[in-house]
Amino acid sequence: MPSKNTICLWYDGDAQEAAEFYAATFPDSKVLAVHRAPADFPSGKQGDVLTVDFTVMGIPCIGLNGGSAFKHSEAFSFQVATDDQAETDRLWDAIVNNGGQESACGWCKDKWGLSWQITPRVLTAAVTDPDPGVAKRAFEAMMQMTRIDIAAIEAARRG
Repeated sequence: MPSKNTICLWYDGDAQEAAEFYAATFPDSKVLAVHRAPADFPSGKQGDVLTVDFTVMGIPCIGLNGGSAFKHSEAFSFQVATDDQAETDRLWDAIVNNGGQESACGWCKDKWGLSWQITPRVLTAAVTDPDPGVAKRAFEAMMQMTRIDIAAIEAARRG
């Protein structure tokens, strides 16, 4: 039975490639089904991949090959909580080195323009610390980063 709520992500003909990349990169992610168009449609022909059902870290998604009319923006992102620098680096590098691009404060975009926040749990704990001085130091350190450096966040947290 399909999930009651599913994230639909718009792609320009490469939803299957994106879904396969996510399944290979993120834990608890997989391609569930590929559905082909039963007839021609504005951005494709009968038999082309129309939608792809997949999960990203357990979250149900549909990739829709809707064409070039709409692009992804930072208004939507996946935020991935990482446990250590090795996991942070692995995910960051997988996205950026596969045609993606770096952004600020732990954000990056994949080659399809989808935004990702690769966020170590240490960072979240630091910027939400009940001590305003700790939170401020950690936040200011984060604001200087592209990829999050856990050692630098921990140093900022300590003062």
